[in-house]
Amino acid sequence: MNYPKLNFKYSAAAIIAVAVMSLAGCSDNDNDSSAPVEPPVVAPVMQDYSVMITNLTANQPMSPVAVVAQESGSRLWSTGMAASVALETLAESGDSSELAGETGVNELFSGDGVLVPGATQSITMSLEQSSVADLSIVTMLVNTNDAFAGTTGFNLSTLAVDDTTTLRVIAYDAGTEANSEEKGTIPGPADGGEGFNAARDDNDKVHGHPGVISADDGLTDSVLSASHRFDNPVMMIKITRTK
Repeated sequence: MNYPKLNFKYSAAAIIAVAVMSLAGCSDNDNDSSAPVEPPVVAPVMQDYSVMITNLTANQPMSPVAVVAQESGSRLWSTGMAASVALETLAESGDSSELAGETGVNELFSGDGVLVPGATQSITMSLEQSSVADLSIVTMLVNTNDAFAGTTGFNLSTLAVDDTTTLRVIAYDAGTEANSEEKGTIPGPADGGEGFNAARDDNDKVHGHPGVISADDGLTDSVLSASHRFDNPVMMIKITRTK
């Protein structure tokens, strides 16, 4: 019986072609490099607050109110201790800008202009949830040598949404400038005198302010009148968590 001859030449070529096509369809896993997976961007959780401040005095304008968000346990002052230079600057001139550099301060918010007697001012702030801790609120009584009013170290984390806390605060004496009430020593409208002075000529301790005396009360060299006297509390603060 005669069998047809196989053409091995063409059969071998076909096998090689199929093998090449098969290899072309395979990927080299060792050389694959997948793109890095970017983690999703998570927006910070914010908490919003409103701080309303009312000047309770008869004739003591207050410097633009400073609201300071701080780390837990931070304080801007302690009675019986020396005032920092930043607090001295505020208490003598009304300038609160240096408080931003104090230890533990996260953010500084400032009111719009002078808070006149009897007026109320509102300051809003939004803080990241992770940085909500303590709050200080402070301002200068500008018709004095170095009186300031406020509160320090209020724990914001105690407030739930829509909670409000009301504080009535006293005036403090920075202890950095003698309460001479003399012409040229008071920056407010009663005198228009000097503001901050680096020299300290008082007891150098923060304490409750004894009040002004004035010319009407027998202090001959005073530029103040009886209208500039004040009783405590000198300021009312309402802190509300709004979100």
